[in-house]
Amino acid sequence: MVYKVEVEVFEGPMDLLLSLIKKDEIDIYDIPINTITEQYLGYIRKMGELNLEVTSEFLVMAATLIEIKSKMLLPKDKTVEDGVEIEVDPRDELVQRLIEYKTYKEIAEKLKESEIIESRVFYKPREDLSIFDDPVEELGNLDLDKLLKAINSIITRKTNDNELLDFEELHREEYTLDECTDNIKSRLSKSERVLFSDLLSIRTSKGEVIAYFLSILELVRLKSIWVEQDDSFSDILIIRRMVEV
Repeated sequence: MVYKVEVEVFEGPMDLLLSLIKKDEIDIYDIPINTITEQYLGYIRKMGELNLEVTSEFLVMAATLIEIKSKMLLPKDKTVEDGVEIEVDPRDELVQRLIEYKTYKEIAEKLKESEIIESRVFYKPREDLSIFDDPVEELGNLDLDKLLKAINSIITRKTNDNELLDFEELHREEYTLDECTDNIKSRLSKSERVLFSDLLSIRTSKGEVIAYFLSILELVRLKSIWVEQDDSFSDILIIRRMVEV
């Protein structure tokens, strides 16, 4: 039986050290230099046994670890900061390099993930939509406030309900928008213009007025009609546009 031995590939010595630290759940700020050095050298020996090329940067790191290991056995150097004497940890420089490398590696991984996501996104070129611009002012000389005043005026004249229209409350009505819209289209198919009041009868309820009003707004949005009015309380004139309604 032939045994296949695989050695994990690392981008460099710092990558190998981070892997060893993560594997043994070691505190990066308090690295057990003896353990890490032995594990690192063990990996280098395994690469040699498998006739894998051991690059110079791996050998330089091995020498660095051995040097740090030997310094840990000697009395620590001391430095003075703000008048206080502090022992110098031989591992400090290595720890700083590992933290910087870890930060750059995490950023690189996030950028790579973003690149993968962006590679799956396709953007549609911007198109010139100016040909669809319509110069017609659908509401003519009106605004919604004037329309609302007109509707309330019609409710007062056409119905026995003195309660004015309030869009803050919505109630379920027996009149559907589809029915009112179809009636408006039917009227406009016979005449180019029709007054809003002509759509209503003496028995018209406030709910029916509201349904017709909303139908008009929808037809304006669909560019099927536009509306005109002389003043705030006059009747609303519905005008068929020169398109299919």
